[in-house]
Amino acid sequence: MPQGSRTPPLHPLDRFFHITERGSSIDREVRGGLVTFFTMSYILVLNPIILGSAFAGPDAGAGDLDAAKAQIAAATALIAGVMTLLMGVVANYPLAMAAGLGINAMVAYTIVGTNGMTFADAMGLIVIEGVIILVLVLTGFREAVFRAVPVHLRTAISVGIGLFIALIGLVDAKVVRAGGTPLELGLGGSLQGWPVLVFLFGLFFTIVLYIRRVRGSILIGIVTSTVLAVVIEAVLHLGAFNDDASRGTLNPTGWALSVPALSDNPVAVPDLSSLGHFSLLGSFERMGTVSVVLLVFSLMLADFFDTMGTMVAIGAEGDLLDEDGNPPRTREILVVDSVGAIAGGLGGVSSNTSYVESAAGVGEGARTGLANVVTGVLFLLSVFLSPVVAMVPYEAATPALVIVGFLMMTQVAEIDWKRPELGVPAFMTIIMMPFSYSITNGIGAGFVTYVVVQVSRGKARSVHPLMWFTAALFVVYFTLTPIKEILGVS
Repeated sequence: MPQGSRTPPLHPLDRFFHITERGSSIDREVRGGLVTFFTMSYILVLNPIILGSAFAGPDAGAGDLDAAKAQIAAATALIAGVMTLLMGVVANYPLAMAAGLGINAMVAYTIVGTNGMTFADAMGLIVIEGVIILVLVLTGFREAVFRAVPVHLRTAISVGIGLFIALIGLVDAKVVRAGGTPLELGLGGSLQGWPVLVFLFGLFFTIVLYIRRVRGSILIGIVTSTVLAVVIEAVLHLGAFNDDASRGTLNPTGWALSVPALSDNPVAVPDLSSLGHFSLLGSFERMGTVSVVLLVFSLMLADFFDTMGTMVAIGAEGDLLDEDGNPPRTREILVVDSVGAIAGGLGGVSSNTSYVESAAGVGEGARTGLANVVTGVLFLLSVFLSPVVAMVPYEAATPALVIVGFLMMTQVAEIDWKRPELGVPAFMTIIMMPFSYSITNGIGAGFVTYVVVQVSRGKARSVHPLMWFTAALFVVYFTLTPIKEILGVS
């Protein structure tokens, strides 16, 4: 370095988040945070739909149900904002958090109402599950399990998640639907409707921008597609998707979830009545200890391994993993994620967990927790601006998931497919995620297959004890219903 020259001082944000060190920049982090928010903001609409009826109660009228949905929406945004900020500041990792799909459905459609279980009782179970996972993290057990997973399985987890989120994008936009054998293209095997056209426009527009290496290609695609959707809805008044005649006029080519139109004031005063709506021990009184233990076990296993797979996938996509395939500050990531389960139960919005849609922000350039700060702030603003957020339809946001699915799929080349003892467990991991619509199921299938393969090769002793233990847990998880029948519990 020439005498007298100095390295320019780093911006305080750069120093705190190690932005330059990770090969990023402040503007890339901001873009990544915006993209992550828009690709997962659907939870602000979907979580109230799933939990609203359970929260309102079986005797609620239409007005009570609308109020319950508004309360869940406000609390969903608040808890997601706080937890996403914590993940960014504490763990410095571009992994946003919000109420987890799957667990919220289990709460609404399986737990609430069973043996008189109330919504508050179910939220109490979520809190208990979160506390247990937090203890497992603090004792080092959860991190130890993560490090016991062979590298080729971690790679397979990332690839499987890539296929999974691409399928999520196609299904959410109604490009792929249930029916046919057993899925079909569009409606009756044909792409129909203006919303699908918006998705296709967004997908190919984003592909062109990405191929031409335009900065912000994913964000530009989302914003442009949203504008197009708003214009189409303003002219044609397509309305919301409906394929059930019992719920009103059929509209199989309407907007999949949220209609891209501002129907009311863009600012809404939040009602946070769901906060604190939980009963820690009510479930024991209603269901008994054995039933509660089995329920907590199933909730815990889904939370436990979903996050493990997601943080690996995000790290692989952002080139953030070390030589052993471990993300930076793994312990902090897992601690914050565990606290998210507790916070979701306390807030009455179900367990908050890490979102695989964060990969869209990483695909846009996010590498640090600053992206999370951007996403978290947008969630907090959504507590007051939920009508504006609801304007972004699935069809405008989900093309980003397909693009990111491609980016994550490229890691499949790192698996040695010529060695079946590696390739078969990896294959089972990859296919079971999209085929069973679950990250946890894919991880479990891979773990069990890996143990079986090693035993068949006479190498049982090479299997890490924690892999034996987790594979056994997954066997229980996959056969939970017959186990309950044998034990005589509901």
